[in-house]
Amino acid sequence: MGKNKMKEVSNFKGSSTYVVSRELMNSVNVAVALQKPLLIKGEPGTGKTMLAEAIAESMGMELIIWNIKSTTKAQEGLYVYDTVQRLYDSQFGEGDVSDIKKYIKLGKLGEAFTSEKQVVMLIDEIDKADLEFPNDLLWELDKMEYHIPETKETIKAKHRPIVIITSNAEKELPDAFLRRCIFHYIEFPTEEKMEEIVRVHYPDIESKLLENAMEAFYWIRNMKDIQKKPSTSELLDWLQALVLSGVSVDRIKTEIPYVGVLLKKNQDLETLFNVKDRNSKSNNSGYRWR
Repeated sequence: MGKNKMKEVSNFKGSSTYVVSRELMNSVNVAVALQKPLLIKGEPGTGKTMLAEAIAESMGMELIIWNIKSTTKAQEGLYVYDTVQRLYDSQFGEGDVSDIKKYIKLGKLGEAFTSEKQVVMLIDEIDKADLEFPNDLLWELDKMEYHIPETKETIKAKHRPIVIITSNAEKELPDAFLRRCIFHYIEFPTEEKMEEIVRVHYPDIESKLLENAMEAFYWIRNMKDIQKKPSTSELLDWLQALVLSGVSVDRIKTEIPYVGVLLKKNQDLETLFNVKDRNSKSNNSGYRWR
C-alpha cells in the first residue's frame, strides 16, 4: 500500500454530530483505502444512515442518497429512458425525437459516476428490494461503469465514489455481493457510549434527568417480551420531550412519561403496562400511566 493510501486510512474520525467507535472508524477507513463498498448492518435507529452523512461532512463531499424500496429495480439507479415523453413528443411534434439522449435521465448511481468531484454514495436499506437487486449491481459497483444501449454510451465514474450500503437485515444478501464489500455491524451502544452520543446532541442536559432516563430506557430495552426495542433516535426524541415538558426527574422512572415516543406497538405498550402494574402492586406504590 502506497503512502497516499496510508494517508487516506486516517481520514475519518467521526463528525461534530456523530460519535463513532474505533471499530467503525477503522471499517470506514479501510473501505475508503481499498475502494470497496462498506456494508453497514444494525438495528433500525442505530445511526446507519447518519454515518454516510457524517462521512460526507467530515470529508467535505456531497452526499447522494438512493433510498431503496420494495419495488426499486437496479436499473433505476443507473438511468431511466422516458419512452412515454418521447411518444408524446412524436405525436404532437414537440422537438426532435431522434435525439434519444434527451430522454435519458441518469439515476443516483449515474449522478455519482458523472460528478466532477468525488462524492459519498449512500444506498439506503438495500434489503428492502428483491433478492436479485444486489446481484444486478455487481458489475457497476465493481467496475464503476455501465452501458446505455439506447444511446450506445458507456458511463464511467470520473471519480470513484465512497459507497455506503445499509441493511436492516430483513433478508440475507447474496454471497457474491458480500464478497465485494467491507462489512460492519453497528452494535447497540453501551450506556457509557450512549451517554457520549446524547451529550453530543444535548450538551447542557441535566445529569439527573439523563441518568433516570437512561436507566428507564435500558430497562425497557432489556424486557424480553418487547418486540420493537426503542432505538437511539427514539431515546434522543424522548429526552427532548422530557426537557421541553419540564417533567420532574423523579417521575421519569416511576411513570415513564410520554412512553409513546419510545414504544410504537400496542403489544409493547401492554407489556410495559403489565410489568409496571405488577411492580407497583408488589411495592405498594401508586402508578400512573401516560
